[in-house]
Amino acid sequence: MTSIGGAQMVDWNLAVATASRLVRPGPEVSRDEARAIVAELRIHAKAAEEHVRAYTRMAGAEAADTPVLVVDRPGWVRANVAGFRELLGPLLDKMRERRNEGGSSSILGAVGGKVTGAELGVLLSFMSSRVLGQYETFAPASRELPAGTGGGRLLLVAPNIVQVERELEVDPHDFRLWVCLHEETHRTQFTGVPWLRDHLENEIQAFLAETELDPGTFVDRLRDTVQSLFDKDRSDTSGKEAGPDAPGEDEGRSLVEMVQSPAQREILGRLTAVMSLLEGHADYVMDGVGPQVVPSVAEIREKFQKRRAKGASRLDLALRKLLGLDAKLRQYRDGEKFVRAVVESVGMDGFNRVWTSPNTLPTKAEIHRPEDWIARVHSSAE
Repeated sequence: MTSIGGAQMVDWNLAVATASRLVRPGPEVSRDEARAIVAELRIHAKAAEEHVRAYTRMAGAEAADTPVLVVDRPGWVRANVAGFRELLGPLLDKMRERRNEGGSSSILGAVGGKVTGAELGVLLSFMSSRVLGQYETFAPASRELPAGTGGGRLLLVAPNIVQVERELEVDPHDFRLWVCLHEETHRTQFTGVPWLRDHLENEIQAFLAETELDPGTFVDRLRDTVQSLFDKDRSDTSGKEAGPDAPGEDEGRSLVEMVQSPAQREILGRLTAVMSLLEGHADYVMDGVGPQVVPSVAEIREKFQKRRAKGASRLDLALRKLLGLDAKLRQYRDGEKFVRAVVESVGMDGFNRVWTSPNTLPTKAEIHRPEDWIARVHSSAE
């Protein structure tokens, strides 16, 4: 547990306990049904591995040896808390050094690790019922993981998969394989592109390194953010037209994005482009492989897209905005369009040049203009 001057910055155990206490129960299944679901998901994950690697033709992925874990909601929470501890370690160490040097309290130190841990637990409890699967890129080294896995592991959240397949009233066997195709694509991306994990981690660490440690600066920025949200809401009700295409610097950004510094916004733009690529590629592959191995893929895709597009309640929509989940949905859509346009123009092998180096990744602008990426990457390679 990381501390500042003896005071815990984040009570990670409390985060896990809070999320586990607040997490909603999953759908009712018998013990025998649960065993059968877990076994089927593992079989589908293995099958998806072969389908995805054949479809993407990504060299190097065949050597991957990362585990597949079928978890419940508390298991997903524990895995992500472990990942947060690993990823945020350098930032927390930096804040501890600042506290030791200057003797001034950071905002995290002032609020207290228990409050911070409880807040993190509340957010994780909300997320834990919405994630179907996840390739955990920054999983810490653990005795539970095989040697040489590089920390990555594929998580399939069984109760959420069952809940969604029941809500959509789709064939459960087809749906489970369909989900595995998406998540296996992420595993293939990271195991087939050796530099990708380090590149993402470096970008994230650069983002964290720009974090303002002075509480006064943070409070001022937060106050400006709240004011901008208030002004936007007021203008939206004054008769002016507002919508996804309406102009404005803060249009479409989440609260999380808006409190960042200009340097962080620049890094966030690069991260957004990479995540759009990864998510869009997974959707493209999932739909490309789907017709061959998932008989009801058209029905599943139609119903799932409708589910993605709607929010369950005002609270749900507010939390989506706060956490940037609406941006996540745009990443799926924009990234898939980019991948589809590039593959249609230069083929799968031509698209796979995107994995050559960080320099061949699309920019945020190129995600929306794939022809610019094709001109830049393919013209320079000829």
